[in-house]
Amino acid sequence: MAANYRPYDPQQMMLLPETLQEWLPEGHLAHFISDAIDGFDLGAFHGRYDKGDPRIQPFHPAMMVKVLVYGYATGVLSSRKIARKLHEDVAFRVLAARNFPAHRTIRDFCAFHLKELSELFVQVVRLAREMGLVKLGTIAVDGTKVKANASRHKAMNYGHMLKSEAELKAQIDALLNKARAADEAEKNEAELDIPAEIARRQDRLDAIAAARARLEQRQREADLERGRSHDDDQMPCGKDGKLRGERYKRPFGVPQDKDQDNFTDPDSRIMQRAGGGFDAAYNAQTAVDDTAHIIVAAELINNASDVRELPTMLAAVKDTLGAYPEQTLADAGYRSEAVFAALTGCTDLVVTIERDGKEHRAIDEASLPLTAAMAAKMKTHEAREAYRRRKWLAEPPNGWIKNVLGLRQFSMRGLHRVQAEWKLVCMALNLRRMVAMQAA
Repeated sequence: MAANYRPYDPQQMMLLPETLQEWLPEGHLAHFISDAIDGFDLGAFHGRYDKGDPRIQPFHPAMMVKVLVYGYATGVLSSRKIARKLHEDVAFRVLAARNFPAHRTIRDFCAFHLKELSELFVQVVRLAREMGLVKLGTIAVDGTKVKANASRHKAMNYGHMLKSEAELKAQIDALLNKARAADEAEKNEAELDIPAEIARRQDRLDAIAAARARLEQRQREADLERGRSHDDDQMPCGKDGKLRGERYKRPFGVPQDKDQDNFTDPDSRIMQRAGGGFDAAYNAQTAVDDTAHIIVAAELINNASDVRELPTMLAAVKDTLGAYPEQTLADAGYRSEAVFAALTGCTDLVVTIERDGKEHRAIDEASLPLTAAMAAKMKTHEAREAYRRRKWLAEPPNGWIKNVLGLRQFSMRGLHRVQAEWKLVCMALNLRRMVAMQAA
């Protein structure tokens, strides 16, 4: 006896079309993102089109934002992949409502609305608070290094820049001398497009000179911060004008030979990679609320050190939610006498003084009273118990971003663009988390 299968007719025509919303099950992430964005204020997006030519019909900003956010929330980060998904993926087709913007349109929309997209992060955090998923009882702050969209082979250190500049200048001079030579001397030589060769070398020389200038400017700023001046003759002096300590190894504003600059993304910096090695990268910061692991602040810098970022993160939390958290947890990378002074009375700080795997050094209570007080606080049972929560609270979102959403390298270049991309991916992760908590 033949099996009795359920009906299957791929050519079956539907007399009445289904609504798009029926293509996805209730509670799907795409439905939540669509409803959330419909409730957001998108006036800034519309304002950019109101003054345009009325004959030009751009894609609706709400649709573009939904598609872009859903792409980041599901690990589809490339504009080409998003454009492909609009044809192949049911959820993307539902959000786009039968619109099919090309990948260049998606890319240009993202680049054109960087500021507006990053500001949506605040609206998502406030929505999470309205849902009861953010309480600001305890937050944990942590940083993670994310690779820049820059090739390590397109970087050069300061020492090699000086050497290359000298070599290129010599080559340009040689080509200019060759161009001035008599026609008879050139007859027996291989044909060479001398102007093109000079232009190619000059472009390279200009790029290296610009990179060298950036390195020197950064070094000047660092030296000024250390208390140096351009006329110090490499002599460290105190406030009384007397010599203090050994002479500086380099003149004011001169970088070390090993200091590097990247030609493809000059705003990126060389940072140590987890597990060893170095990459051009950015330092991405998150502040995570303990109620539902919602990221309540997301900032990004191009400095490998976290030491100054705690006040910035807490200020971002207050700007978004109107209050400081009751308690803030952070690792030793954030410890600083100036930071402790700036945040006194704002929140209950629990910041470890000892770095993992490093010997604890005695703290001078006279010069570092707040640091000494924090070290004493961290010896109490209450502070140790609170700090134990930091790792499972602060680090999972960074792991989700890299391993679940797949953001191991930024697609944009330039500090302000990468800052917007970081907020976009944190906003997408928050929406995923909100859906999961709503279903629980």
